[in-house]
Amino acid sequence: MILIVVRIVNELERIGDEIKKIAYKAHEMQRPERLTSVRLHDITRAAELAERNLQLALDAFARLDVSAAATVIGNDEAIDAAFLAILRQLISYMMEDPRTITPALEIVFIAKSIERIGDHAKNIAENVVQVVKGKDVRHATAEEIRAEVAE
Repeated sequence: MILIVVRIVNELERIGDEIKKIAYKAHEMQRPERLTSVRLHDITRAAELAERNLQLALDAFARLDVSAAATVIGNDEAIDAAFLAILRQLISYMMEDPRTITPALEIVFIAKSIERIGDHAKNIAENVVQVVKGKDVRHATAEEIRAEVAE
């Protein structure tokens, strides 16, 4: 249990680093010379997904709830899909108007940080499964983890 707590604290520290990156990039985008034509709705949606998943992962750890942990692991796929959708959208913006390249790249960095927060939440959930079930599931698929949780 102590080793799992140390791992989770490490994941939380990394999440803090990603949040710091997001804050820095968001501040950079506030400058008046930056273009704002790139939509932020999808970024907000992905951030909300990652935040909910992190809350669920921490709740799963607090209650040692492997079922909630399995849900977190499954939800990570939606965050990854949101990141890819944002990336595709930004590529099309950059191709249509090269003046959007700088703000689009800043949004890509923000989106990648959000995706990494989702990955860290997933890692926390995998640690919950390990501490409860006694099995390392870090390299297992979501289906294999669901099967392990069902046992």
